[in-house]
Amino acid sequence: MNQYYEVLKQYLFPWKKTLIALTALLLASTLLQLVSPQIIRYFIDTAGSGATMEPLYYAAGLFIGFALLQQLVSVIATYVSENLAWLTTNRLRGDLAEHCLKLDMTFHKSNTSGSIIERVDGDVNALANFFSSFIINLAGNLLLLAGIIVLLFREHVWIGAGMLLFVLFAVFVIQWIRKFTVSAWAKWRQSNAEFYGFIGEHLEGTEDTRANGATGFVMNRFYGLLRRMLPLRRNAFFGFAAMWMTTIVVFALGNAVAFVISAYLWHKGSISIGTVYLIFYYTELMGKPIEKIRTQIEDLQKADASLLRIRSLLAMRSKVEDGPGALLPDGALSVEFRDLSFGYDDKPTLERLDIRLEPGEVAGLLGRTGSGKTTIARLLLRFYDPQQGGILLGGVDIRECTLHELRSKVALVTQNIEILQGTIRDNLTFYNESIADEAIMEVLEELGLSGWLASQPEGLDTRLASGGGGLSAGEAQLLAFARVFLTDPGLVILDEASSRLDPLTEHHVEKAMDKLLAGRTCIIIAHRLATVQRADRIIILEQGEVVENGARGKLAADSGSRFSRMLAVGLEEVLA
Repeated sequence: MNQYYEVLKQYLFPWKKTLIALTALLLASTLLQLVSPQIIRYFIDTAGSGATMEPLYYAAGLFIGFALLQQLVSVIATYVSENLAWLTTNRLRGDLAEHCLKLDMTFHKSNTSGSIIERVDGDVNALANFFSSFIINLAGNLLLLAGIIVLLFREHVWIGAGMLLFVLFAVFVIQWIRKFTVSAWAKWRQSNAEFYGFIGEHLEGTEDTRANGATGFVMNRFYGLLRRMLPLRRNAFFGFAAMWMTTIVVFALGNAVAFVISAYLWHKGSISIGTVYLIFYYTELMGKPIEKIRTQIEDLQKADASLLRIRSLLAMRSKVEDGPGALLPDGALSVEFRDLSFGYDDKPTLERLDIRLEPGEVAGLLGRTGSGKTTIARLLLRFYDPQQGGILLGGVDIRECTLHELRSKVALVTQNIEILQGTIRDNLTFYNESIADEAIMEVLEELGLSGWLASQPEGLDTRLASGGGGLSAGEAQLLAFARVFLTDPGLVILDEASSRLDPLTEHHVEKAMDKLLAGRTCIIIAHRLATVQRADRIIILEQGEVVENGARGKLAADSGSRFSRMLAVGLEEVLA
């Protein structure tokens, strides 16, 4: 129960006023349900005694008024509880989403986007009832049961004792069945996450799937997942069915007990016919809170599984944590790799790197695929931390900085550009309202995008489709450049950033690059010689080690250098 208490304490208890209001509504509803049968008994006994019609009219009117009031209270309570569920689950979704964004790339590489969405949204949805009304409704239903039992004891001790035994038996049986079904719901939630992860992955890659004729393979896996999910869903449903059938049998037994005791007491003259009806009414009413408790326990089964998965997700800790908060200097940053080694697994990707770039220096990073070029970019942004050695920017170990501080001073542009569903302004500023439109227009002018922007129907407020529909590859790439320079970083990393540009667009970028890179350090990761023509220094990697490092002019003039050979026979041929 501790895990439930901790979650409720964090997400539900802060809404004290709403909880108090909901509690008052449920208490009022319980009281109204207990009073209504007393009015009916009075009506029946009064009618049987041959009294005048006037008290019967009053009793009927009072009963109708209480019934309408009870319905009104029920509607208001439902609204309040659903609103409370929405508020609490949204806050939990936000915390889970923020937590996932803070986890390192190891987590994101080992989990598909679909499975993460299912955990952030699907598991939280399963907790909606738990948050909105579980505790209060459970307490309210238990209070209603207790009230019925007390009133039945008030009528006759045998009636009260018989119904008390019935309630205890019903709750025991339902709780006993529940423990066998929790694991089934947990497995079902896990299979759901895997299924939605699969769907999300292949919806994102639908073009590649169709182009390579892999539709049959994808559908085979799709049906395979469904075949695995069917027995899990069946087992979970059997648990629900077992509880449902149990309550039906228990309610029948309760009615039988009430019938036998009432018939015996009425035959002895101990109770009136109105009291007999009252007992049956309360017995039937007793089924309502027991049924609700049963459904709430079913919700608790789902909540058990979802809560375990949510807690396990929140318990995950990123291997890359914020540093104590050292600040990086403004302006161009020096870059230094000190005896750095790193590997994604047991096999090292980078070994004993010692590199230094001066502030404002532009370095061209060359090497075959798999030599570790992109890994260097990931390490500079602390997507991963090295196993040995360290990285210094502006003389500060990046592990001493917060991630926000580091990533505000280091910018990365790759050939894969993510366009968000939103306005052009949103895509350029990432919702940073401190960036003025004048600054955006100036950068777009430098990149030759002012004409493109003028053609947009609503200027910076023009909405772009998710994925960049309607944008050419060159336009999307230039927007990515604009994003970087609006943040004014001290270090810019270009990872094959111009590989998708046509010659005219690349010409626009080259013209703007000199001005945009002024006062900044830059690392250019490239496979083409033209891309590194502006580099001051050339660094060549091979199997994770630096095999050549020097000034570009000096290396070009040295006929024995690797870079000179690349210039002579072509970079692509050397790196093939």
